[in-house]
Amino acid sequence: MAAFPRFRFLAIAVIFHFAYIFSIFDIYFVSPIETGMRLFNVQRPPNRSAPADRLVLFVGDGLRADKALQSHPEPYPKSDADLTPRPLAPYLRSKILEQGTFGVSHTRVPTESRPGHVALIAGLYEDVSAVTTGWKLNPVNFDSLFNRSRHTWSWGSPDILPMFEQGAVPGRVDAYTYGHEFEDFSSDATQLDLWVFDHVKDFFAEARRNKTLAEALRQDKIVFFLHLLGLDTTGHSYRPYSKEYLNNIKIVDQGVREVAELFRDFYRDSRTAFVFTADHGMSDWGSHGDGHPDNTRTPLIVWGSGVAKPQLYPGEVAPGHDEYSADWNLDHVRRHDVAQADVAALMAYLVGVEFPANSVGELPLSYLAADIKEKAEASLVNVQGILEQYRVKEEKKKATELKYRPYQPFGENGLSPERRVAEIRQLIDAGRYEEAIEESAALMKVGLGGLRYLQTYDWLFLRALITIGYLGWIAYALTTVVDLHVLHGRVRPSRTLGGSLFFTSVLVALYASFVISKSPLTYYVYAFFPVFFWEEVYARREGLAAGRKELLGHINSGGSVASFVLNSALYIGVIESLALGYIHREILSVLFVLGSFWPFTHGLSFLKKHGALSATWFLSCVAMSTFTLLPAMKAENVNLITIGGILMVVIGLLYLIFEDFVLADFSWNAKPTSRNHLSRSLVGIQVGLTVLSIVITRSSALSLQAKQGLPRGNQIMGWVTLVASLLMPLAYRLQPNNHYMHRILVIFLTCAPTFVILTISYEGLFYLVFSALLVSWVRLEHAVQNFTSSKAPQITATKKPTTTTESHLPAPFRPLTLHDARVALFFFILLQSAFFSTGNVASVSSFSLDSVYRLIPIFDPFSQGAMLILKLMIPFALISANLGILNKRLGVAPSALFMVVMGISDILTLYFFWVVKDEGSWLEIGSTISHFVIASLLCVFVSALEPISAAFIAGVEVGEERELKEEGKVAEKVVEKVNEAVEGLLGGGDGGGDES
Repeated sequence: MAAFPRFRFLAIAVIFHFAYIFSIFDIYFVSPIETGMRLFNVQRPPNRSAPADRLVLFVGDGLRADKALQSHPEPYPKSDADLTPRPLAPYLRSKILEQGTFGVSHTRVPTESRPGHVALIAGLYEDVSAVTTGWKLNPVNFDSLFNRSRHTWSWGSPDILPMFEQGAVPGRVDAYTYGHEFEDFSSDATQLDLWVFDHVKDFFAEARRNKTLAEALRQDKIVFFLHLLGLDTTGHSYRPYSKEYLNNIKIVDQGVREVAELFRDFYRDSRTAFVFTADHGMSDWGSHGDGHPDNTRTPLIVWGSGVAKPQLYPGEVAPGHDEYSADWNLDHVRRHDVAQADVAALMAYLVGVEFPANSVGELPLSYLAADIKEKAEASLVNVQGILEQYRVKEEKKKATELKYRPYQPFGENGLSPERRVAEIRQLIDAGRYEEAIEESAALMKVGLGGLRYLQTYDWLFLRALITIGYLGWIAYALTTVVDLHVLHGRVRPSRTLGGSLFFTSVLVALYASFVISKSPLTYYVYAFFPVFFWEEVYARREGLAAGRKELLGHINSGGSVASFVLNSALYIGVIESLALGYIHREILSVLFVLGSFWPFTHGLSFLKKHGALSATWFLSCVAMSTFTLLPAMKAENVNLITIGGILMVVIGLLYLIFEDFVLADFSWNAKPTSRNHLSRSLVGIQVGLTVLSIVITRSSALSLQAKQGLPRGNQIMGWVTLVASLLMPLAYRLQPNNHYMHRILVIFLTCAPTFVILTISYEGLFYLVFSALLVSWVRLEHAVQNFTSSKAPQITATKKPTTTTESHLPAPFRPLTLHDARVALFFFILLQSAFFSTGNVASVSSFSLDSVYRLIPIFDPFSQGAMLILKLMIPFALISANLGILNKRLGVAPSALFMVVMGISDILTLYFFWVVKDEGSWLEIGSTISHFVIASLLCVFVSALEPISAAFIAGVEVGEERELKEEGKVAEKVVEKVNEAVEGLLGGGDGGGDES
């Protein structure tokens, strides 16, 4: 009866949550890219050239500012003198001290290579949605410094260079890249940087022989781009504090020196400007992606033609320094920090080209070797580019809005952008350059504010719409649970003409406004769901009233009402505390410690009857509480990996030894069961595969640590072991053992080799403890139900009649009660624990690629990401299997608890939606956005777990059919016995019973 409604519910859940996840992109990540703008550059007399004829951009991918400028001992010392700390980039340091200007370039989230390079070269902070639609190429073509240049030559990674070649004027950008096979994490990554330097040398050697190329190289407004990926690859493999990473800094510094000398010898002039920076930094754990300061602070060193000399403050601390740069020994040199997008404006000015069309960077005047008049002119041009973007965006918004609300600072009388620009021009013409620069800086901030205003114009409406949608889903989900699993569908929806007209009118009005404003198609989806959900809830108002009587009918006294209110507040409080657990993982430790005392709440009689089980639960909870106290960032620890794997093997061996004890529900008094030899043999094979995974993983990890590369045999055997282990459950179909404990063990051993291969530290120990906790939970919940039923049999008797009417047969499952809300809450907490016990899944940088190198040593973000997701999903396989078994033991419908969790989980989602930050530190902004996405996806995970659970427990036997039969289950065993008796009476030697 409920199969189709349940499927309908799951389909709606998936579609709704995926659609509403995209709301975060329509609200916070609308693409800033526009077209149709006029371009601006600094106008100079014909006899006056740009500050530089050519510009060389070095990007040390993944280079942290502090590591580039600190002093360290020689990475590979050959004498005692090498142990004395010294700068590892002496050439770049000499430019800071003698010839150029330096500072820290602050990046934005996500701290990945693509967005970082877009900010550096195009001057815009690309939206995160662009990463999902095209990691290597461009979903939307954007203007860049390279496209503004007369010609650009670039060398480096095939993951970065092509995205600036595409969309540029054809033939304007030349890209020389190595093959993807070069990006091998198991080999020496410095070869990637040496490849770039060597090919630049070969290129100029060719220019000495090729007259056409030499003429092209001697033009003005040309750019050279050297992308140095070795640092990023080395940092991922060995960490930024390793000798390998520090040695790579030395190699990059030497390469920059050689390239600079090459330009000096080739051009024999001083018309080259050099910029050295990085796209992002790197955490101490060899990762990046989030807003941690180690990921957002990169070096910026600029020298050469048109660049200001260093500002020295002998004997004192120069402006710009703080605690971060205290150990660089550069306190006497002024530090000039910039935003990453500012670098594009700086490079465009130096080489004399137009500012990129979508650039939002502010020209850092302190880097310019120009007089005050030139700086004033450059500042005005810079702000004109920003105001041009504002003009185009505003015109498009006006064309699509019924009643446009103008940006207030530009709407005031006499303060239009054109008027302000004219006033600054008058100041420059009057020689009041300092004042003009100040006015330009102020207008720049107002212009950026205007762009921000237009970017967030629809936020209030969208936030309200999304909130109503999530509230509607929660109400719809809980209404559906009441209908299917409390009332068993006996109360039909009741729709009225007035109600239908009201909800239809609301939807038509919203859609009409979208048509007039030419809103994106996603807006129509966002509006449909709230109307649909609330109409469904209104139509089932009679069912809700009946469900209230079923669930809350026993609450009829003041004390019971107070108890219900208190428990409800505590329930919601626990859910909200899980929100804090996304930031402070220790919250889960507190919840597990509190949960460990749960059996004690049922009294001494329960503890006496189930002492061993309660003790197992207590110890499992305490053990689980320790994992969220451990650091989320982990270094590879081969010994911990081995210990975890060995304990998994021990579990398998103990099962084989004590199989009868386990299958008798941990009782010594039961009679031995007949042995299923094939099943036992397959368990032995799974144990063997786990042993093999330990050996292979240990060998591969030690080989990679020794920089000997990944042995080909290890890689092949690793894949064979992983695939074979995941396919092992298919072999059990030949002679199945359907006992629920056997099924749980099979699933545990199926995932064990995968967890060993993809583990870098204590995750294997978590896998063991988590599995033990789940088994204890399943058995303890069943024991609690039996215990409470035996204490209050009259409650069961009074509730039986509610599952049947004159027109409906008894439901095959018992109805849900208020007590099942606690089961759903435990399930929800365990889901959160699966996410956060071994790391912070809300932080991109908490994922380490160390484990993936054992299978995929060559850089491939999608394949390597898929392996990390596989590891992340394994605990959910355990949860789904155990919950499916728990459903059978409790006698509730397979979907019931899943549906409850899918309803309550969006309390968390709605909380994160409203605490999303778009201002403040980039760590806060990035974290709040990722929290929302994860919380919203959690409902999709849960909806996917139900069919997975059904597959895992298909045919499983829990051994309590007699108890479940008393609660309305079909009496399968009784029918089986009757059939056997009939066959005995009718069956003769010649098979008459079959014929009859």
